[in-house]
Amino acid sequence: MRILKLLSKFFFFKIFYTFLLCQNVSSNEPVDIWTINNNSNEQNEEIKDKVNKDEENFIEFQSLEKNILNSVKLEDNLKNKEKTYLVGIFDPADNDLSLNMWEPTDGKKISKIIKKINNLNLSDDAKDLYNKLLLTNALPPKNNFSEDEFINLKISWLIKNNDIDLIYEFLISNNKKVNHELLQYYVDQNLSKNNLNKSCEIFSKIKSIKLNNYLLKFKIYCLIYKDQKEIAQMQYDLLKESGFKNKFFEQRFNYLMGYEEKINVDISEKNILNFHLSHKTNPDFTFIPSESTNQLIWHYLQNNNLLQKLDEIDIEDDQKVISIEKETHNGNYLEKDLLGLYTRYKFSINQLISIEDTYKLLPENKSRALLYQGYLISKDVPSKIKLLKILKESFKKSEINNALNVELVDMLESLKEDEIPNEYLEFYYYYLAEKINENKKIKLNNKIIHQSKLINYFQDNMDISKAEKEINKMLKKIKKKQKYYFSTKDIIIIESLISDGVKIDEKNQEYLELDKANIPTDIQVMINDGEVAMILLRLVEIIGEDNLKDLGTESLYFILTTLNKLGIDKIRNEMIIKTIPLKA
Repeated sequence: MRILKLLSKFFFFKIFYTFLLCQNVSSNEPVDIWTINNNSNEQNEEIKDKVNKDEENFIEFQSLEKNILNSVKLEDNLKNKEKTYLVGIFDPADNDLSLNMWEPTDGKKISKIIKKINNLNLSDDAKDLYNKLLLTNALPPKNNFSEDEFINLKISWLIKNNDIDLIYEFLISNNKKVNHELLQYYVDQNLSKNNLNKSCEIFSKIKSIKLNNYLLKFKIYCLIYKDQKEIAQMQYDLLKESGFKNKFFEQRFNYLMGYEEKINVDISEKNILNFHLSHKTNPDFTFIPSESTNQLIWHYLQNNNLLQKLDEIDIEDDQKVISIEKETHNGNYLEKDLLGLYTRYKFSINQLISIEDTYKLLPENKSRALLYQGYLISKDVPSKIKLLKILKESFKKSEINNALNVELVDMLESLKEDEIPNEYLEFYYYYLAEKINENKKIKLNNKIIHQSKLINYFQDNMDISKAEKEINKMLKKIKKKQKYYFSTKDIIIIESLISDGVKIDEKNQEYLELDKANIPTDIQVMINDGEVAMILLRLVEIIGEDNLKDLGTESLYFILTTLNKLGIDKIRNEMIIKTIPLKA
């Protein structure tokens, strides 16, 4: 706006000055000096004044021109700076964030808290907030955090989080700033999932990045796969001219191009591309993975149906079975197949009768098989849930917790809730919570503020004027009855509405105790200093490994109050919908 104003003034002066020049030119016509009258002195003075004013205007014009040029230059520099530093997927406005939200915070503080966050197994809710923060286009901190560090922070998180769709968006949106690490991670992950098309597709969409040798090999293979062999040959020739030497790839290239009919069938585990080429160039391919086999290769084997069938496994080979349990945890075998493997074990009648004593004496894989078989043969719910709890704890102790997740939920669902002993209810609800919440729809109850139709406002289904009318109407009714208990969740709703501009009638404020959120001192200081990104990092840390619904109401209160103070309404609304209408 400032530049537009300057420009308008600039053009006014330019036109005006041109007009004056024209006038001066026309006034320089020849005159007869002998006809000059006695008023010549006065005329001279007028001309002198006019010239002085013209000079002043010209000086102002020059100064204005300089200011405009400097402003335009500054704006261009800012744009260039933004183009250099802005790396992300989301626009700041998407989540009520800002372009400069990182700038006020010292980079050392950021590095310190990032280290803490990286040591946490973040919940889905914490990940969601972290994604919104890190993947929003914004300028980096001004101090002690370089551009490369800022970009690498985002890339490291994308790799750790392993959300392939987000990585794809990031690669497409930040073409010129993509590094080899992220691109290689993307193509490797897709290849391990048997999505070669997706791996290859990205090369046609990212053309500005200079590829390393690995990615060039991958691209050449993609060209062969797409039957673009002439282009593949040209790319390969260029690679060879650069000094590239790799006997393994050269042999596979010649075989796939049809130059050779025979090939060395040795299997290379050096990387997933080599392993894939080993598979595709060997019609009789077989491979038995070991403990040292890379997880990408495990995934590749699983997704290409190349893993050994579990009914072929020798159950007396304890180490082999333990390896299968581990790979079930890693997602390479199905939980139901592992449980099927457990049913192949043969136990004596005495072992099955005294399971709780016997399982402790067996190797860990056999003890889990015994516990599962015990669950299957148990007739009553208390016995079944007791054995399931011991079984789940056994997986946890062996650090293979994910080997029994999906099937555990199904088994717990099959049990009658009213027959479960009180001591196992916490276990029961903990593992069924997600399933329960999936099936739970928000039921409005206009007798309770945090469950009332006001929830529609936070879902963008009610405008602010209607929300104001509704909350005041409810408060008026409550005042008349005088028996209503204001929960913390009610206060959250009321304060969020006030934060958005809703006015509460003075008569209705008398009995409300607002602004009671216990915001940690460090966060309050950061609010005062405008350190938005740092505050959100702290909230990610605080949510940590818990989902929002599992946080205490007081913790939820200060989180939402903090977002109110920052004016981050969109993220706040999402959190409210996830947590507040639930019964408590």
